[in-house]
Amino acid sequence: MKILPVAPLLLLVLTTLEARPKPAALKCRTGPLDIVFVIDSSRSVRPFEFETMRRFMIDIIGNLDVGPNATRVGVIQYSSQVQNIFSLKTFFTREDMEKAINSIVPLAQGTMTGLAIQYTMNVAFTVQEGARPPHKKIPRIAIVVTDGRPQDRVTEVATQARDAGIEIYAVGIQRADMTSLRAMASPPLEEHVFLVESFELIRQFGKQFQDKLCGVDMCVERDHGCQHSCVSTPGSFYCECNPGYRLNADGKTCSLIDACADGRHGCEHQCVSARGSYSCRCRAGYYLNQDKRTCTMIDYCSFGNHSCQHECVSIPSGHRCRCHRGFTLQPDGSSCRGESRGMHKGAGVPCSQGDNPVPLPCPPATDLCNGVDHGCEFKCVTSEGSYHCVCPEGQQLQADGKGCSRCGAGHVDLVMVIDGSKSVRPQNFELVKQFVNRIVDLLEVSPQGTRVGLVQYSSRVRTEFPLNKYHSADEIKEAVMKVEYMEKGTMTGLALKHMVEHSFSELEGARPLSHNVPRIGLVFTDGRSQDDISEWARRAKESGIVMFAVGVGKAVEEELRAIASEPVEQHFSYSADFTTMTHLVENFKLNICPEEGRGETEIRSPCECEALVQFQTNTVAILQSLTERNILWVLCGCAGAQSSPQLWGAASKLLPG
Repeated sequence: MKILPVAPLLLLVLTTLEARPKPAALKCRTGPLDIVFVIDSSRSVRPFEFETMRRFMIDIIGNLDVGPNATRVGVIQYSSQVQNIFSLKTFFTREDMEKAINSIVPLAQGTMTGLAIQYTMNVAFTVQEGARPPHKKIPRIAIVVTDGRPQDRVTEVATQARDAGIEIYAVGIQRADMTSLRAMASPPLEEHVFLVESFELIRQFGKQFQDKLCGVDMCVERDHGCQHSCVSTPGSFYCECNPGYRLNADGKTCSLIDACADGRHGCEHQCVSARGSYSCRCRAGYYLNQDKRTCTMIDYCSFGNHSCQHECVSIPSGHRCRCHRGFTLQPDGSSCRGESRGMHKGAGVPCSQGDNPVPLPCPPATDLCNGVDHGCEFKCVTSEGSYHCVCPEGQQLQADGKGCSRCGAGHVDLVMVIDGSKSVRPQNFELVKQFVNRIVDLLEVSPQGTRVGLVQYSSRVRTEFPLNKYHSADEIKEAVMKVEYMEKGTMTGLALKHMVEHSFSELEGARPLSHNVPRIGLVFTDGRSQDDISEWARRAKESGIVMFAVGVGKAVEEELRAIASEPVEQHFSYSADFTTMTHLVENFKLNICPEEGRGETEIRSPCECEALVQFQTNTVAILQSLTERNILWVLCGCAGAQSSPQLWGAASKLLPG
């Protein structure tokens, strides 16, 4: 028997072992990812260096769990232009990806890194190119590999990409500019910026980078020492605290947050700390306003159960009654008694002194409007033992019984949506702002009255100020004049969507639907929308918003009618020119303040109860007026008012109808 030499046999065994299939490398234990490699193939990258970059990508892909429901990979290369090698939806096996990577022909031109990032954001990570929709929350990762300084700007476009949810790793080789790498990468920079000294080391670096991208759960592998919870990141970890706690300087332990302690809570009365958050509370007799910070005293008098004869005054503990000047509050706490020498019982009836009726000349009745601080905005009218406020024709008395409302619509929530597209032009946009302020002049603006919000749109939508931002017309008009012109496109449908979903939310100051405060949307546009408006115009009206459409210049009547509420003719207006928009304000005024356009007197039956009450009130006012002119003084003690044709004629004119 021949004995084979040991060395050749061992060599055979080793060769056989080497030829056996290797166990599969450990795949990423993270969830599915969408990864796009952005590879620099400018002329500064020499051919053998580009081969190293190929191996870098292949090595990383070789350790990923790729598939349509796992990790998807795309590759683009760039120089002076951008070339898509394969998108996220093209290949789902490592073999196909490796074959495509090995087939890349370098572009060998300039270094337009900013252009490549722009393409990555606008094209590579779109759903059409295979990226999973944002609502699925699949991480989007861009790996930018470059060897030089960009020939275009990267800071702004990289910021936009990060804001769009793309996590950017910046890998620089040899001559790469560190400042540009840091401008591209996502925070924290120490985990997203890498600089490799040479192309020869990039494959070795690839293993380190692979650990960061896929790596192990560092919270499991290390003694993290976190008091509450540990969060693993590629190649590292950090500690987090439970809600209501803050991380201490040691980065591991946590302390309870007293949200009231810093004094920035803004609570008018009391701040109540609650595990990292806070809430405001009002003292007894007050309620918390919608801003959740300020307090308003409860108006107990408005409940209507006070039984005060003259005036009810709210106080934190409830209410008290108050009498007009010249009267004394009685022990029952609600009725009032006059302190004058006698009470005028009526024309031709003697006045009395105490308990002894003695015929006396009737003294003029006390003019309470001159004797008290009545607070009437327009005019105070004295009636028997009391007074009331009146407003000029065309205006209505407000709920406080003193102020006059310029607009009978009273309390409304109004959001104006103005077109800031390029076609409007800067000088006309100033006229639009003046148009907005003329509408504000029509309204009684206050937290309890009319609230106004403003939205501007072009290719995007911007809330200039919400309904709960300003509480007076002057504040709103000042803010309107500071609005900056946006320019660009005309996305009216997007603006309507924003108005429905955000502008009329309680968070932005709209009053709850249960309060029955009308919601009015006014859309101002000068051209055809670049998106569909029908769906959100319909939703706006279905949600209870009364829609007005105002068009100027090239505005499309069909779109204006689609936006406007029924009856359409009363809810849309058009002007051919920005300089002739005055009548549009008047149209809006007539529709939101209908009493401005009545122009006729309502005729009611004199037998109606309300008519009789009005007659009595007006008669008392006329009698008081005649008394002040000494007419009743002359008549007092005579046969009665009927003996004076002048008095009877004046009173008879007050009969309704």
